[in-house]
Amino acid sequence: MARSPALSAEIELLPEPDKLDRFPSPRSTERLYGQAAAEQGFLDAFRSGRMHHAWIVAGPTGVGKATLCYRIARFLLAAESERDMFGTSLDIDPATRAARLVGNLSHPELLVLRRPYNFQTKKLKSEITVDEVRRLKGFLSMGAGEGWRVVIIDPIDELNTNAANALLKSLEEPPRRTVFLLVASAPDRLLPTIRSRCRMLAAGSLSDDDLRKAVAQALNALEDAGAEAALPSGEEWQTLSRLAEGSVRRLLMLQTGKGLDLYGKIAKLIAGLPRLDWVLVHQIGDELASPAAEAKYELFFDLLLGVLARLIRAGATGEGERGDVELAARLIPEERLAAWAQLWETTVAEKASTEIYNLDRKSLILLTFQRIVQATRGAAPA
Repeated sequence: MARSPALSAEIELLPEPDKLDRFPSPRSTERLYGQAAAEQGFLDAFRSGRMHHAWIVAGPTGVGKATLCYRIARFLLAAESERDMFGTSLDIDPATRAARLVGNLSHPELLVLRRPYNFQTKKLKSEITVDEVRRLKGFLSMGAGEGWRVVIIDPIDELNTNAANALLKSLEEPPRRTVFLLVASAPDRLLPTIRSRCRMLAAGSLSDDDLRKAVAQALNALEDAGAEAALPSGEEWQTLSRLAEGSVRRLLMLQTGKGLDLYGKIAKLIAGLPRLDWVLVHQIGDELASPAAEAKYELFFDLLLGVLARLIRAGATGEGERGDVELAARLIPEERLAAWAQLWETTVAEKASTEIYNLDRKSLILLTFQRIVQATRGAAPA
């Protein structure tokens, strides 16, 4: 029987790639908001009797893609009598056997492939390795009987090259009554041979109303666990909602990680260009350098890259929020657009390398702002 890398009793003790701090994991999230169209798309295919064997569940980070995959898994693995008799919902009673086993990652017909935990470094690995994907062979070799089997890869963006090629073999010759659910935030970067064998299921950014409901659900779960939680309101909510861009995960990270304070520092540094407050940059570097600040470090780069992307977009199109358009007009004339676009790409690549090779975080932060100053002056990033 295929099992997850950790025994069921250990699952809650090990960090999970798709779980945010103390909040419920996607497999434990009670309701999914804002993805009714994606749910209906899958249900329509299921009812047609010609359901595709592989789905790329694509959309921005933190909008519920993994939650949708677990809802689909519970639906497929449940008994027919436990499904919505009208075929209009993926809801399955949480007390059913299928729901409980999926929630514990212990269902014999479910295989979840994610970044594995490295017991030597005490951290999650930076990518999904080929050894993880090779677990598919044993799982798929077992007969599924008359029921369904489900494979979730969360996210497929994190497969390394060897792992992606190993997955392709399974997608080319799909076993009977087996469904692959591939979570993707950047489907365009996947191997064309993988994309061509899958059907796309789009999960979009949440509306403000759905975002508020999803955040309230997550905060209520904290309260049920005995932790303090409060739904932001007024101007604080408006700012958080704008920065979250329809992502539940991002808004929760902003709220719990003092994101507004961090964003304020980033905005101050960018607004002061081409002069830069290096004292503040060093303070940020010192604050985020330690392993204990990993979540805040990730949030910092998420916010910084978001600011850069909005400025580049405003510089290229002249559209966006008034403050972004005005700042872009001052910092990014047409002849400097290429330098800023290269800056964004370089920052993404250097951050990934810093994680893979365990390099110094403060050095990366200092180098990133040095490159921002260079781009402001029209030089290509070094």
